[in-house]
Amino acid sequence: MFRFLSLMILGLLLHFGGQNPDDEQPANPELQREEIVNLETEAARAIQTNAGTFFRRVYADDFAGTLSHGQVVNKVSFINAVQNGEVKYDAFIASDVNVRLFRDAAVATCLWSARGVYREQRFNSQMRVLHVYINTPHGWRVVSGQITLLPPGGQQPL
Repeated sequence: MFRFLSLMILGLLLHFGGQNPDDEQPANPELQREEIVNLETEAARAIQTNAGTFFRRVYADDFAGTLSHGQVVNKVSFINAVQNGEVKYDAFIASDVNVRLFRDAAVATCLWSARGVYREQRFNSQMRVLHVYINTPHGWRVVSGQITLLPPGGQQPL
């Protein structure tokens, strides 16, 4: 009987005395925006140095994305593409980063500008990038991404 009464009181306290999740104060949105902008900048640096460590930490295990030429990738294949070393970058910059927050989700768009060598050919390219983030107990994780290569006439000099 005591156990039943204890559970009933606990239930009532949780029901009437607990906070409504909708009433919780969200984390500082400017701080969250800044964190995601930093992640976008770090991603560009990781690509420039062909380092997969950043993506292992920040990309979700079930990441799904599309590369600039339409190739569908998951976390492992994206990291392999970054690390394969076929592309040697002189510069890789993320700019024009915009972040929209939606509770525990965010959408980041930015401009990637790259200059380097691929298969002994020099290149300059720019891509529009979209990343979808989910805020987890372990921080922001990228769950989806889309990279769109801009045509040469629409590119700005690096």
